[in-house]
Amino acid sequence: MKRAPILLLGLMMLSACGLQPLYSGGSSGAVATGLSTIQVAPIPERAGWLIRNALVDRLGGEVGSPAFRLEVELDDDLTGFGIRGDSAATRERRTLRARYRLVDLSNGQVVLDATAGSDAGIDVVSSEYATVAAEQSALERLSTVVADQMVARLGLFVRRRPAGS
Repeated sequence: MKRAPILLLGLMMLSACGLQPLYSGGSSGAVATGLSTIQVAPIPERAGWLIRNALVDRLGGEVGSPAFRLEVELDDDLTGFGIRGDSAATRERRTLRARYRLVDLSNGQVVLDATAGSDAGIDVVSSEYATVAAEQSALERLSTVVADQMVARLGLFVRRRPAGS
């Protein structure tokens, strides 16, 4: 019986911790509407095309009158390791890193400069087709992971930004 008041007090303290959902309000919330003002600049190469499409999808589509432009530079690296006696690689690591800058279009100032990245391991098998397919599949997965990291960081930026700025 003595535990009930303590448990109740603990629950009340936990509810007052100040945590709030980032996307409260859904698609009409402050973060979602802030993200929808970001235009994604073209990104070269296949990895750039994949990341740009993922970003546009997550930010709410193409922007008619953007307030910000997101500029992304990618570093896509495929490294072989696990070398056999005949000098053939048995394992590869694909690493995708993005440096991105959010530019305020009203004054050209960079308001956010950050990085995101991830990597994936790939088994090199005797079938060259299977290895190439695994490399492409890894790139597609990494693109979505990196885009998700970028959108999460952009969401935090939008949320912390003072109202009216």
